[in-house]
Amino acid sequence: MPVVSPEQLASFQRDGFVVIAELLSAAELDAFGKAVDTAVAGRMQWDQRSFGEKSRYEQSFQQCLNLWEDHPGVRPLTFHPRIAEAATELLEVPALRLWHDQALYKEAGGRGTDAHQDQPYWPMHETATITAWIPFDGSTLEGGAMGYVPGSHRFGVRKFVNIFFGEPDDLLAAPEARGVEPVFVEVPRGSVAFHHGLTFHVAKPNQTAQTRRVHTMIFFRDGATRSTAQPHPCVDRPGIVVGAPIDSPLTPLVWPRRGDALPPPPPRPRERSWGWPPEA
Repeated sequence: MPVVSPEQLASFQRDGFVVIAELLSAAELDAFGKAVDTAVAGRMQWDQRSFGEKSRYEQSFQQCLNLWEDHPGVRPLTFHPRIAEAATELLEVPALRLWHDQALYKEAGGRGTDAHQDQPYWPMHETATITAWIPFDGSTLEGGAMGYVPGSHRFGVRKFVNIFFGEPDDLLAAPEARGVEPVFVEVPRGSVAFHHGLTFHVAKPNQTAQTRRVHTMIFFRDGATRSTAQPHPCVDRPGIVVGAPIDSPLTPLVWPRRGDALPPPPPRPRERSWGWPPEA
């Protein structure tokens, strides 16, 4: 039986985002939340800076990639079958791979996330990509909810916005946004928000006293190929050359599942790369 209803599929195809309820139980959220909390604490233990000493980007959230590699408790969430199946149905593809997972923990008082598309950050030719966004406590407008520009995945835009350094261009004020305002969405606990890799999106600041705890997984269609020599560990670590299929233990199949076994972690890189190993 499909995870995604025809109405949800139509909504995603029209708007480039959709929220699907009750994909995770309360018990799963409790267990996975603790696992990701532990993983983030381990990755960020090196950072003793005050909030004011961090860059604009770092004030938006604490970002920890590829947690599935070195934290076994996170692995069942990253490869959660119902979430992977839902993502596959939304993209209407036969098979799906993991690009990477990441925790995005927006601290209390954290600034908003600047508007951007995800796809331009990835050296991938094909655009059948999707992100599953999982707030362990649900998301609220006051606590850093996401906003999406409806239909922007169909604008024909693939614009790199440098949100990492300095003050980025305002994508929402640019002609590419066509004057369409983002729709901010609260995600109830247990629900998962999905957005297309080309969807313009943004997040509100966290005006609460609690950290907004979010784990995400980025998925892409099996058979996608590397588009450019733009650096990215998901293709650089396994030595994927331009034009070759992105197929390695670092980007394993997530759907269809082959039995109950979870994908094993890939070999550790010899040198530190984005997302691995932890800062020291």
